[in-house]
Amino acid sequence: MMFTLRLACLLALSAASLAHSQSFSPVAANIASEGSAMGAMAASRQSLHGSSSSSSAPLPRVFSPTLPRASYTRYPWKTEITATVFWCGELPTQNNPTPNTKSSWDTAWMQSFGGYDNPDPTQRVAHPEYRPTNFVPQQNPFYIALPYNDVLNHKTTKPSALKMIPWIKQTFERHGKSVCRDRWVAIRVGNRICYAQWSDCGPFLTDDVDYVFGNARPQNEKNDGAGIDVSPAVRDYLGMSGKSKCDWRFVDVHEVPDGPWRRMGQNNHFVQNQKGAQSNGSLVANRLEELRRQRDAYHRKFGNEQIRAR
Repeated sequence: MMFTLRLACLLALSAASLAHSQSFSPVAANIASEGSAMGAMAASRQSLHGSSSSSSAPLPRVFSPTLPRASYTRYPWKTEITATVFWCGELPTQNNPTPNTKSSWDTAWMQSFGGYDNPDPTQRVAHPEYRPTNFVPQQNPFYIALPYNDVLNHKTTKPSALKMIPWIKQTFERHGKSVCRDRWVAIRVGNRICYAQWSDCGPFLTDDVDYVFGNARPQNEKNDGAGIDVSPAVRDYLGMSGKSKCDWRFVDVHEVPDGPWRRMGQNNHFVQNQKGAQSNGSLVANRLEELRRQRDAYHRKFGNEQIRAR
């Protein structure tokens, strides 16, 4: 009787286990889905290349993407934008009545920059520094201007800035302090990409928010509808003329690769970080040296007594 009961229990357990294994758990569903997907891929290949005979080898279970993977970015490219060249210290002309001895955010821009950013190629250092010959700039020589200013004055931020600027919540400190100044952009001409900081507003306009932060084309109609000004350093790195077509987009600091744009300027995030690291390193080195002096002084005073005590 006991044997019959045990046999009945075992049969019941086996039936339950079999039913459970045939049910579609999430893992089993994924495996089945993958198998179905691979079967569909094989069928698709056969339909493209003709039916395979039963004697042919099975297709390999490998998927090779036909397009490169694109890394995610918050900011899309603005394409086919006319770029013109401007420079710190530029004096007004008939075609450009606005002087660049000061910027939208710095009334003493030329002094802050350290001098006249001479655009004459014969008066400039090319690779690897891309700067004027006669001085080392105190600000990043890789700079640009875009036709929007997020502040009206030192006390007032534009309502459009609060609405349209994608990084406003993370960087806003107070009304009247720009969150656009010194932001990084990438500029692309052909297969070359340069990186620069936003240092002024223009060309010509300072309120084209739908172009700078939206999907619209530039409102400016002068100079073939120019939508960005680039510095002589950017021009020289990209091999641009006085007026060229380019693509550009905003980039976060962590997206900026190594290059000459990371090596100069008190407003340059990478120079600031390097100075901070050097300062911290100096503090650590000074503290270690002080501890060594205290250790040596201790051993000079107590070292012999400790030896005698043993």
